[in-house]
Amino acid sequence: MGFAYGQLQIKNPKRSDLQPISVVALADTGSVYLIIPEHVRVQLDLQEHSRKEIELADGSKQFVPYVGPIEIAFKNRIAFVGAIVMGTEVLLGAIPMEDMDLVLIPKERKVDINPENPNFAAAKAK
Repeated sequence: MGFAYGQLQIKNPKRSDLQPISVVALADTGSVYLIIPEHVRVQLDLQEHSRKEIELADGSKQFVPYVGPIEIAFKNRIAFVGAIVMGTEVLLGAIPMEDMDLVLIPKERKVDINPENPNFAAAKAK
C-alpha cells in the first residue's frame, strides 16, 4: 500500500494562548496512539502524565512519556487524545483515526473522512 498522510491541526486545549500547530501526519494503523516528537510536545507545552511501556516494530520495548490532553483536528473532525512522545514525526494511530471516523485511501496515499459519514464522525457503540 505504501504510506498515507493527512494534514492535522494539533493544539493544547489547556493553553488557549498557544497557537495550534499544523503537521503532516503519517497514518500508522499498526500503532494505537497518536505519536508526537519531543519538539511538538515542547511547542504545545504538553505535560507528562505518565509513562507507557511500548513495543516497537522490532519487538524491543521501552518506556516513553505519555502527554495530553491534545486536541487534533482533521477537516470537519476533532478528537481529544493523549499522545506518546517519541521519534521524529507525527504518527496518527488507530484510536484517533477511529475517533474521528477517518479512512485510508490507498490509491491516493492519503487519509480522509469516511465518505459514508461526510458531515459528522460516526462510531459503533455496541
